[in-house]
Amino acid sequence: MEKNKEIVLSGIRPTGFLHLGNYFGALKNWARMQYDYECFFFIADWHSLTTHADTHQLRAMTRNLTAELIAGGLDPDKCTIYAQSDIPEIPELYLYLNMLAYKGELEKTVTFKEKVRQQPDNINAGLLTYPVLQAADILIHRAHYVPVGKDQEQHIEMTRNFAERFNYRYGEVFPLPKAFSYTENLVKILSLDGSGKMSKSEQQMNTIYLNDADELILKKIMKAKTDQGPTSPDSEKPDYIQGLFTLLGLVSSPEILAKFEYDFNHCQIRYGDMKKQLAEDMIRFIQPIRDKATALLSDPERIDNILASGAEKARKSAAATLLELRKVLGFRHL
Repeated sequence: MEKNKEIVLSGIRPTGFLHLGNYFGALKNWARMQYDYECFFFIADWHSLTTHADTHQLRAMTRNLTAELIAGGLDPDKCTIYAQSDIPEIPELYLYLNMLAYKGELEKTVTFKEKVRQQPDNINAGLLTYPVLQAADILIHRAHYVPVGKDQEQHIEMTRNFAERFNYRYGEVFPLPKAFSYTENLVKILSLDGSGKMSKSEQQMNTIYLNDADELILKKIMKAKTDQGPTSPDSEKPDYIQGLFTLLGLVSSPEILAKFEYDFNHCQIRYGDMKKQLAEDMIRFIQPIRDKATALLSDPERIDNILASGAEKARKSAAATLLELRKVLGFRHL
């Protein structure tokens, strides 16, 4: 299929191993989009510095994330995969956009408020202007669509605002990007205790990672929170039970899901049997992804070459955008 000329961009921070939420909430859709659009997917290593990440591990985590993205379905021949820090054009655009961003609006962003609560001793300027750098990531390729979850839609709206201000003040350069998803209701992957979403860095025993060993997957699922079961037919499922059924629906056959739905609705559910089945199907699902990522990681040079090739393509796109910017700004555009 010939690609649509419209551009899609998204990124992910190299701050931990990918988990099921990352896969079903983002990566699976990215893998579909690469056949229909011109896609740029990047490792957001600059963004990771806002929380003062351990940079000693940054290169290794970037390689690991690249391997997991490819193992999860991205094809470097069908999309552009690169590290954010390999594109020096991004900070130049970040500079221009900072002139159009206002302190008041940046302080009101939900993610900034959350980070202030989480790290009160590290409220750095990069944290405040995080949405501006994110806007630069998107606008440097003049992207049309950004696949994001609900929690990131505010950042896309801010990116549109910055683009509109630039276009109004200096000249039409940027399309106004839109949030994009294949479905209105993205699958929400809860932690195994039902307390929130799976996380790359927190509640590790309640999160299933794409690199988990078979034995660990079994251990985590068998320890997942359950209860005594429903006491009346067709009862509403608590979040932690619904979370297990959601996972079952993603990795098991429709017949297996239907069987346990029937058992639950008729008050005869045996959670031990359900969790054993879920663990078996989860292992079967994760194993090929984990094995492919492991094989890629055994050849670091290959991963570095993929990132170098991606950076070359990304820089070509970024340089074309900066050339237009410098023209409308009145700078020398060598």
